Amino acid sequence: MSKTERITVAYGDGIGPEIMDATIRIMDAAEVGLDYDVIEIGEKVYKAGHKSGISPESWEILRNNPVFLKAPITTPQGGGYKSLNVTIRKSLGLFSNVRPFRAYPPYVPSHFPHMDVVIVRENEEDLYAGIEHQQTSEVVQTLKLVSEPGSEKIIRYAFEYARAYNRKKVTCMTKDNIMKHTDGMFHNVFNKIAKEYPDIAADHWIIDIGSAVVAARPESLDVVVTLNLYGDVISDIAAEVAGSVGMAGSANIGMNHAMFEAIHGSAPDIAGQNIANPSGLLNGATMMLVQLGKADKAELIQNAWLKTLEDGIHTADIYRSQRSVERVGTKEFADAVIERLGQKPTKLKAVHYDENVQIKIDVKEKPAMKKELVGVDVFIDWRGESRDANEIGDRLLNDASTENLKLKLISNRGVLVYPNGLPETFKTDHWRCRFTNPEGKVLQNSDVIELLQSVQKAGFDFIKTEHLYHFDGERAYSLSQGE
Repeated sequence: MSKTERITVAYGDGIGPEIMDATIRIMDAAEVGLDYDVIEIGEKVYKAGHKSGISPESWEILRNNPVFLKAPITTPQGGGYKSLNVTIRKSLGLFSNVRPFRAYPPYVPSHFPHMDVVIVRENEEDLYAGIEHQQTSEVVQTLKLVSEPGSEKIIRYAFEYARAYNRKKVTCMTKDNIMKHTDGMFHNVFNKIAKEYPDIAADHWIIDIGSAVVAARPESLDVVVTLNLYGDVISDIAAEVAGSVGMAGSANIGMNHAMFEAIHGSAPDIAGQNIANPSGLLNGATMMLVQLGKADKAELIQNAWLKTLEDGIHTADIYRSQRSVERVGTKEFADAVIERLGQKPTKLKAVHYDENVQIKIDVKEKPAMKKELVGVDVFIDWRGESRDANEIGDRLLNDASTENLKLKLISNRGVLVYPNGLPETFKTDHWRCRFTNPEGKVLQNSDVIELLQSVQKAGFDFIKTEHLYHFDGERAYSLSQGE
């Protein structure tokens, strides 16, 4: 008999209570050996004044229990409300989002009957840092933050996952042909780590064509590892290609905590009607059982679920008269799975989980690199009557440059406009002005302060700066055209 463990459970909003009830009834019937600490999260908590959708008391329960099974929630419309999922993932260090996608033909139609892909998505960084600023009347920015240790953690996890589950290949997807420093670092870390796993094939796709591969040739993929936003997008593509977003579960894994859920939303339009498909949350729960060392129970439930699909017992979202036997509600679907506990599918491939699956990673801190300041990009808010880049450039060059920092170029939305810009180029009120030392001298912060004082004295409104560095002698910033 498996030992009893405590986990945190949230019933969520919309269809959440219905599918969570179905999932827990199935787990209890399978005698998985879990006790539940139930917390309230989501819409009611948001409206009670907790902007993150979770109360301090619930946070304490989450921190005390290493595993969290969460139903979907509703975030109220309007500003000021934070994403609860993002908050939990980042606060508890759940760096790895694992989403398996498998086709179940002919019971769930798919053009790719042999599709079996796992997407491993980085969960804490990238554009999901949520750092945004409006800087001028016309321009808003968001910061894309990617760290080397964050990249190493998720990439190592992907290779360890592949090895633990006998997967043959790990594919990296980035946009490093454009974002050479952020995505470029992720790709470089992938290449280094791949060499440590000679038993696993490794390749790379640019994310745009990689997304097309997910949509058109998913059977050529095995494990995919990618950055946060890309992983979010291609996960939904993969779910639809496999047959249904409602079937997919998701694991959010950290060093000390884990959260399991369905990938779909709370679907308030069908809440309370006993028609929701609990399969996504149930599949998330089976991933949880494997994580808890209860692989035998995960196998028992998953095979009963597959047998239910195979027997044509289907909820409304996947019911089709030509291939289904009976259309059932949420509760009746759960009853059908319970009735089949101990059975295995005969047409669909039965699952088997290794009791000894353990995925552990170790990321060691690396020594700091030698950092040298070689210039600064000063961003200014300037409209001017004609938005003539030559006017702003000549003034900055003559009136704002200092002894150690001289204006080198100006760009607008990443396009060179000074010197020798094209008059046809559209310009906003947001200008990046690059200052460097013509002799390549290493600079100090005091040089930047002196420059900013000079820029202000010349009558310009500077709104932000970005220092230009060399790390271990290598340029660590993007170049503009003609530079």
